Amino acid sequence: LLLDKQWLFSLNPDRLLSGFRQEAGLAQKASKYGGWESRGVTGQTLGHYLSALAMMYASTDDEGALERIRYSVNELDVCQQAFDFHGLFAAFPNARKLFQEIYRGDIRTEGFDLNGSWVPFYTMHKLCAGLIDVYHYTSDRQAYKVLSQLAEGLYALFTQLSDAQIQKILICEHGGINESMAELYSLTGDRRFLELSLRLNHKAFVEPLVTSKDELKGKHANTQIPKVIGYKRIADLAQDQNWDHAARFFWNTVVNHRSVCIGGNSVREHFHPADNFTSMLNDVQGPETCNTYNMLRLTKMLYQTSPDIRFADYYERALYNHILASQQPT
Repeated sequence: LLLDKQWLFSLNPDRLLSGFRQEAGLAQKASKYGGWESRGVTGQTLGHYLSALAMMYASTDDEGALERIRYSVNELDVCQQAFDFHGLFAAFPNARKLFQEIYRGDIRTEGFDLNGSWVPFYTMHKLCAGLIDVYHYTSDRQAYKVLSQLAEGLYALFTQLSDAQIQKILICEHGGINESMAELYSLTGDRRFLELSLRLNHKAFVEPLVTSKDELKGKHANTQIPKVIGYKRIADLAQDQNWDHAARFFWNTVVNHRSVCIGGNSVREHFHPADNFTSMLNDVQGPETCNTYNMLRLTKMLYQTSPDIRFADYYERALYNHILASQQPT
């Protein structure tokens, strides 16, 4: 917990907010961070930051965490109003142009690219998730306001599109945007968001899982796990056994057939064959903590509806041997 707090409090929120101000036409208060924040996935870190601060506050009642949350949310509110596009706003480059093109039904996607933007709805999911966590853990009304307007914007955007057009968008990595819409239904009781979450399920990926077919080999692992968290959340809210089965089959396939002793899975971000771990053992780019973190989230959800010891065993193994070990490996 101390390491988490030390890291969180070392970050400058103005640097994480810089892209939002830039895309909203406002003067930047600080330069963007490097890495992904300067390479096209701008804004996704701010979502993680909000989630982490919210959980830190819930765990410790630290006023420093709450102060950073309130400052960041207020800045997002300012950016949302300045962006002025049906409640939508974002930090990734040319965000307005992307939203305008999708509104018109102009969708060009391949792999991680959507209309020239790098995984824009992945970034939007992180923003939604951060605001959801802030409201869940702190009851911040301004966060709820920003989230509500953003959700209405996303609903209006996707309502313009056919199911086929939405499925085309979902070819591009999109995080767990389906989960965010399901959470909005849970928060608001507005069934429109549950219906939208169902439309945002990537059919090409989920349909084999529903019928217990393992077609994970070679797929980008990081892209898939957040989708399944969404399937499980939708299953619980809609009492849908098909989505629940898809999540359980995926968990079993990954944990029992594609994970090593530390609880991690995949190599170079992709699922290796279930019967051959050679690439994972020989390659320097093995299991990533982001995948394991999302598997822990899925595991917790499965345990909450079916308290099976297998879920607890995996959770303990992955938490201690992969997540905590990565924080202070020396």
